[in-house]
Amino acid sequence: MGNSAVSTNDARSEFVLPALGTKPVAIQLLLLFAAAFLLPAGAHALGLPVRSLLPMHWPVIFAGLCYGWRSGAIIGLAAPVLSFLISGMPLPHILPSMTVELAAYGFLAGFGREYLRLNWLAATAMALIGGRIVFLAIVFSTRAVPESFGNYIVAAMLPGIWAALGQLVVLSLLAWWFVGRQSGSDT
Repeated sequence: MGNSAVSTNDARSEFVLPALGTKPVAIQLLLLFAAAFLLPAGAHALGLPVRSLLPMHWPVIFAGLCYGWRSGAIIGLAAPVLSFLISGMPLPHILPSMTVELAAYGFLAGFGREYLRLNWLAATAMALIGGRIVFLAIVFSTRAVPESFGNYIVAAMLPGIWAALGQLVVLSLLAWWFVGRQSGSDT
């Protein structure tokens, strides 16, 4: 299908890249592999704090920003499950909430770009905030953690603040550059 997956008459085509075709599918599979295995395994192997770095989140949000809501949501749904099957992480009690959280990140990043036509920074911010809200809602509605809301925010959310700020800046700039490079224009 190549570039015909999104017609040139479709205004969305200037906001995200076509998701179908050999090269886009290969890149998306690499993003899935990076989210599901490469980045988390690297962080664990180096003894880095995954709650602070959020290694799975980066490729998922990037996929949504670059390839739209469908790709972001699919990679977000698949990455934690694949990671669990490969490594046993994330832990089983947090796997459902993290799966939905990552799907929300990818979906919201892509939806913000593709349909709301938000700029890179706004789409990334919407994904970061929305994904965390979804995660917290699922964690507490399913009682996946025994801690109180306040204690869990401090233990699980605050360490990732710096990564979220990094994602906001780095992913916004990287996606802008990548989509512009791939499409031959500065979108």
